[in-house]
Amino acid sequence: MKGKADTSKKGEGRLKAAGGAGKRKKAAASGKPKRPPSAFFVFMSEFRQEYNAQHPDNKSVAAVSKAAGEKWRAMSEEEKQPYVDQAGQKKQDYEKTKANFDKKESTSSKKAKTHDDEGSDRSKSEVDDEDDEENEEDE
Repeated sequence: MKGKADTSKKGEGRLKAAGGAGKRKKAAASGKPKRPPSAFFVFMSEFRQEYNAQHPDNKSVAAVSKAAGEKWRAMSEEEKQPYVDQAGQKKQDYEKTKANFDKKESTSSKKAKTHDDEGSDRSKSEVDDEDDEENEEDE
């Protein structure tokens, strides 16, 4: 009967994992720019194409990743430089996009705040204090 207890735990894990995936989809749907890849991931995208062309029958992601990691560690700094440059360019593009996104977000949040507060310069506590004073005078 040990197996039944294990299956219930597996089911709970699936529910937790599904909840995490939903959060990632919400972030992507909000229009927030995606972080730029590092130099290794720029290299990895190119290496993956070459590796799959040389090994068409190999479908293992782990094998591709392992081979890419070994090749990356064996490369000299001069060999890595083009990937570092590409990653730097992608990071600059990301920073510009993120700055524009943040600017749009800040202006839209300011508009939302002004719609909520329309014309009121007083804080909520000041309004509540005034209401309390009026109630005391009525008694």
